[in-house]
Order: sequence, then structure tokens, then C-alpha cells
Amino acid sequence: MSTTGVVNLLKPPGMTSSDAVSELRRIFGQKRVGHTGTLDPGAAGVLPICIGRATRLFDYLVDKEKEYIAEVCFGACTDTQDSYGKETGRADTAVTADELAAVLSGFIGEQEQIAPMYSALSIGGRKLYDLAREGAEPVEKRRKVYIRTLELIGQTAPQSFLLRVECGRGTYVRTLCYDIGRALGAPAHLSFLLRSRSGNFDLEETYTLDELRALKETGDLGQAMVPPDKAVGNLQEARLTLSNEDRRLFLNGAVIKPKGWEGLPKDAPLRAYVAGVFQGLARSDVDGIRMILFLGEENETDG
Repeated sequence: MSTTGVVNLLKPPGMTSSDAVSELRRIFGQKRVGHTGTLDPGAAGVLPICIGRATRLFDYLVDKEKEYIAEVCFGACTDTQDSYGKETGRADTAVTADELAAVLSGFIGEQEQIAPMYSALSIGGRKLYDLAREGAEPVEKRRKVYIRTLELIGQTAPQSFLLRVECGRGTYVRTLCYDIGRALGAPAHLSFLLRSRSGNFDLEETYTLDELRALKETGDLGQAMVPPDKAVGNLQEARLTLSNEDRRLFLNGAVIKPKGWEGLPKDAPLRAYVAGVFQGLARSDVDGIRMILFLGEENETDG
């Protein structure tokens, strides 16, 4: 079984992303394991986890667009902006589906969010959630986020509605629900969150922890591993035929000018294949092409 790849985990609610990483370390017997973007403990859904040398792909996976199915509930707000926090406000509300749909367009595009105090962002070297637990005064940490799609799916209860959100890195969906409530003059919080897609990884191709353990028992764990080149399948490719000397130079990071390199896309990461075998990510410019991230199996000693 390859020791390098990405596992598309279906994270259950109630588990932190760090706990999920620890579980996969045990299941796969690997030390180098890391997720590609935190999913709140109360949320469920897609959590791609890199194993072995694939952990080097973090920068190429973490910025990808995410899709969520979120339930916003009107009538109460909490200190965590979700259903797991302490209630900080309550009011009788009568928000209708039409009223909700009417304000959603105002949240599409670039937005400024104030990060919730119960979050992993740091200020002065301290996590905001640590400050919140110590009873510190709220700190306003603003950040730009981008929301591409925000649509109403339907109504699930008298004051609860299901939304579909497509957004960029760093978007707090619970803060989005809180802000939607403010736009409607109603206290609101996130009552349910499912991440249905993260970059190239979607819900239909996830594995639960129990499924991974069962595959390990039968010796079939490798089938849950997405090869590194498939994990970054959105990148264009460079298929190279090299002499032995050029191959050696290329795999060691030197700039080479093999036949056909002039026609490659410039100044963008490329999936590099040498004699049909994926070796990592390369970049081509006016000087030639060079390897920028080696992911080949040669001399791999991870364990």
C-alpha cells in the first residue's frame, strides 16, 4: 500500500479535526498526517486528510472553495454563534422564507466578517477561544472572505431554514448565520452544518472512521487513499520524456529545457509526469521547467 495520498474522511459531529488526524495516524500507522482545513467540532462532512508526503500539498489544497449545507435558526443567539454555545439573547421572531431569501444576495461576493471569539484565530499569540474561556473582553478580529453562492434550500421548522453556501477559505458559516439574523433584525445562530465539498473532494466519496477500520482489517485500506496527482487534479499537467541526466537534474530541483517545454503553461504549478509516472509539482517559466515539490515514491522512508 502506498504511504502517500489523501483520505476523504467523513468527519462525524462532536469530533475535532485534530482528533480526526490522530485517528488516521493510528489507522494508517503513519506519523506524517494532517488535515487541509479545520472543520468545527459540531460540524460533520468532508475533511480531506493528507498522509505521508502528501502533507506537502497543504498549500495547494487549503485555499480551495468549500460547499456547506447549513441550517440557520432564528429566535436565539449564542456566544459561539452555533447551537453548542451559551444563549446570549432571545426574542420572538416571525421570519418568513421570502424575507430570508430577499437578504441573501447582500451576502454574496467579498464580505468582511468579525471572527467569533470561539475560534482558533490568534491575537497576540493567544487563541481567541482561550481568551473567551477566560472571560476576556470580546476582541474584534476582522477578515475578508468571499461567498460565491448563498441560496435558500427550504424551511425545516417554523423558524429554521436550510441554506447552501459556496465560499472561499476562512469563511465562518456560523458568523454568516449570525449576520443574516442581524440583517433581519432577529437573533440567529447556526443549528446544523454539513460540509458537502472541499475543493475536489465531495461527500459522495467520503469514508467514515468505521469504514476505514474495516478496510484495514481486510487489507484493503489502500483503496481509500486518493493519489496525490488526483488530489490536485484541477492543476494542468506536464508530461515529460527525459534523458537519464535530465531526469536526475529535474528530480533534484534543477532547471531543465526538455523538448516541448516552451508550450507548457507558464508561472503556475503543474502536475509533473516523467515517463508517465507522477513525480510531483513543477513550474515552467521563460528559463525552463523545474520541480517545486517532489512527491515521488523513490527513497520514501516515511513511517
